[in-house]
Amino acid sequence: MDRLLARLDRKIGRYAIPHLMMLIVGGMALMWVLSLTRPEIMSRIVLDMDAVRRGEVWRLVTFLFMPIGSSPIWILVNLYFTWWIGSSLEQNWGAFKFNAFYLVGALATIVAAILAGPQTNFYLDASLMLAFATVFPDVQILLMFILPIRVKWLGIVAAIGLGVAFARGDWGTRASILAAMGNYVLFFGGHWWGLWRSRSLQVRQKSRLTQFESGVPVFGARVCAICGAREADGTDIRVCSCEKCGGQQRALCLVHARNH
Repeated sequence: MDRLLARLDRKIGRYAIPHLMMLIVGGMALMWVLSLTRPEIMSRIVLDMDAVRRGEVWRLVTFLFMPIGSSPIWILVNLYFTWWIGSSLEQNWGAFKFNAFYLVGALATIVAAILAGPQTNFYLDASLMLAFATVFPDVQILLMFILPIRVKWLGIVAAIGLGVAFARGDWGTRASILAAMGNYVLFFGGHWWGLWRSRSLQVRQKSRLTQFESGVPVFGARVCAICGAREADGTDIRVCSCEKCGGQQRALCLVHARNH
């Protein structure tokens, strides 16, 4: 995925929108202010494909500007947090990759709306949280402005919450979650696969080292205790535990195994 994005960035990266999250959060703030005097505006910007077919095509974009929450304090905190994680990702990835991540998530949400009914930007923004927790797992924030906590734990809690919502929600909710998680897996599947392979290799290497140190023969790693000939070089190495060896296992080349 990173190679594809790098090639696309070289070709069309100049069309990327810089500071995209600032524009998104600015739109959220504007919609929130408008909703204070016209509460019905929220129902006019939700992603409803039936309304889109009737000509309300603005919903294909305006659903991205739906503020999450009801109380002013929570909305302000959410707007700041959304801007912070989005801007941090853009700074780390570059404008083009961040644009691609958000655009793919938005398109997937539109597909979910076509298949399963009206959608909002809630789970799309949740995918930003998961992305941020993956890229910056050790960054600390003050939970409730008091308790310092690493972002990776918030990411784990968010992932669990998505799992619970998927299990308990209707098909509209499930489609929205699948859209958001599909976006995340597309961009981070290679990252997690690489970590799994690296971890698997470390486990195998540790197992081989433990076997070697304990005297248990390991194929390709045995060395003759007398002449130093190595199995890795093609020498036929045998394991001896005779009386001459004190009853303990000892690796010997075939010649010394017969004459020691």
